[in-house]
Amino acid sequence: MRVAGRITPADGLRLCEELAAQLGRAGTGEAAAGDVICDVGGLTQINLAVVDALARLQLTARRLGGRLRLHGAPPELLALLVLVGLDEMA
Repeated sequence: MRVAGRITPADGLRLCEELAAQLGRAGTGEAAAGDVICDVGGLTQINLAVVDALARLQLTARRLGGRLRLHGAPPELLALLVLVGLDEMA
């Protein structure tokens, strides 16, 4: 999965729906296996909307039996994730 550009508070739900659809498990309750790699190298702005969206994606991945792993995270995002206690994604 790729998360890029500018993320707004309204993007969280859409991204979670995309993740569920990509895993092919939307609405079935079946568990997906393994890690979900999320490329965040193309983010243009690091803010709390990004953190919120990533936290929601992590919850969605866990509900489907996986976990979210970030790829290409800029240092600013990693520092913010540590600050809010979500550094297990990095």
